[in-house]
Amino acid sequence: MRRHLVGPRLLFLVALACALLAASVTAQPFLGFGAWGRPNLRYDGEFTFVRLRWDRGEFGAQVYGRGYMMWAHEFPRAEQHLMTLLSDFTTVDAKDTGSLILPLDDPQLFRYPIALMQEPGFWAMTDRQAQRLREYLLKGGFVIFNDFEGRQWENFEAQMRRVIPDGRWLPLDPDHRIFDTFFNVEKLDLPNPYNHHLAGLVPEYFGLFENNDPDGRLMSIACYNTNLAEFWQSGGTGFFPIEPMNTGFELGINYMMYGLTH
Repeated sequence: MRRHLVGPRLLFLVALACALLAASVTAQPFLGFGAWGRPNLRYDGEFTFVRLRWDRGEFGAQVYGRGYMMWAHEFPRAEQHLMTLLSDFTTVDAKDTGSLILPLDDPQLFRYPIALMQEPGFWAMTDRQAQRLREYLLKGGFVIFNDFEGRQWENFEAQMRRVIPDGRWLPLDPDHRIFDTFFNVEKLDLPNPYNHHLAGLVPEYFGLFENNDPDGRLMSIACYNTNLAEFWQSGGTGFFPIEPMNTGFELGINYMMYGLTH
């Protein structure tokens, strides 16, 4: 039987999360919001959401520096809502009370099997960070790249060639097991709102496989021409219709489950 998020239940959970987290983080002197986004959150064995911070590249900025901080888009509600639903719908011991923001060369990263990077179309890194990301992927880490479009792919691909020089990004079709890890997601081309900067673009999904073997372990997924974190952040607000919002959450939970089991 196909699992599917039930609209009213989903809206209830996300609305509850929004009520508890009504304050905006944009005025905070740092990106931490309580225990969300802390660089030094105590490791306790719970599955913890990790967002990757980058401070080089176009529009990049350090936490205390100036700039657009593109990597921080949809923080913290995207991780708050997704982890709440991951905890509710699965048996994963998911931390729904806090998260981490880490640079690529932070040794803590190797404690956590999954990491998200937003806006990789503007991202750049040091040689050391490229080496550490390579080590992380080859040791079993799984990275989700999200929220970039158009010619931004060129920068993203160039950065990843520094990480896995012979790696090839292969298109993923709906039959790949990551789309059926927990929820059976059959429709991947989530429509972007007509008044959104992604309007009219068709989402595409690409995978970086170990040894470029499409039957092997997927080390990373690139969500291109879409922003799944926006579905997670906006859950329950009415910005998206219920069905694509549900699908956005289903994909996010599938990614978590895949990273934890592969």
